[in-house]
Amino acid sequence: MSVPDSREPAGSDEELDALRDASLLIITGMSGAGKTTMANVLEDEGWYVIDNLPPQLLDGVADLIVEEARRRTDLGDDVETDLVPGPIRAAAIVDVRTHGFFSQLTHSITGLQDRGLHPRIIFLDATDEALVRRFESVRRPHPLQRDGRLLDGIQTERDLIQDLRSQADLVIDTSGLNVHQLAAKIRPAFSKEQRPGTRLAVMSFGFKYGIPLDADFVFDLRFLPNPFWIPELRPHNGLDEDVAGYVFAQPGARDFVTQVVELLHTVLRGYLRENRRYATVAVGCTGGKHRSVAIAERICAELSSADIETFVVHRDLGQE
Repeated sequence: MSVPDSREPAGSDEELDALRDASLLIITGMSGAGKTTMANVLEDEGWYVIDNLPPQLLDGVADLIVEEARRRTDLGDDVETDLVPGPIRAAAIVDVRTHGFFSQLTHSITGLQDRGLHPRIIFLDATDEALVRRFESVRRPHPLQRDGRLLDGIQTERDLIQDLRSQADLVIDTSGLNVHQLAAKIRPAFSKEQRPGTRLAVMSFGFKYGIPLDADFVFDLRFLPNPFWIPELRPHNGLDEDVAGYVFAQPGARDFVTQVVELLHTVLRGYLRENRRYATVAVGCTGGKHRSVAIAERICAELSSADIETFVVHRDLGQE
């Protein structure tokens, strides 16, 4: 698809209709945090993905959306429905690889909003330790490292994009996730079949591996007895019926789930009113294998409804 030579004046009815029905993601964040993995997932789900886009060209993406909307309108009823898919969904990866251009991102986003397109900013982050391991494993320098250390480049990048992180609609912490786990976390939030309402990730984790950076809520399950100390339960995990049965037989376990579900219903209704569509609730135990896994599964099941689309991520399952 080529960029049109001319476009409707900003604010015209045709342009506003096209942009209103379109979805545009701006994917940014720390180098090495998983933007390429996210791009691959989005492409598999039917998104049109543009990598390493200078911010000044975002306005051209809006032109493409309008042109594509015109094309689909011209096709009308003369072709099969499969050839005219639903709302246009595009994603642009914008990060420090564009060097001096990156500083123009906020200005470019404002320009899109003035035209009637309201992109969602997805920020991928990870701890310094995780980023160092990833760069060392592929033996590549950080884009901003220059003649300094790898950590110098990482810190320079954090300083450069910290304001953008605070503006993001969704922050995803990829520190403890491999590429397959990250894909499993991303896919439900941006899949082809989306229900209206809020999408909630329920994540189990182990405190000894660190608290997830992207959690909106963190709950500590270490008040429950640990199945790890039961010899016949130790090799199993919270997905097993015997372990889950043990966890929910403990005083306070069922009350905890009931109260958390009630709290989240209240909060998520508020998020919906404020047009916030994504949230992550993290429940942790010592190792992320027994208690947190069983409780996360139950919370996810009890929250799932027509207005709340839930999916579960077991971040640290398999670490031990």
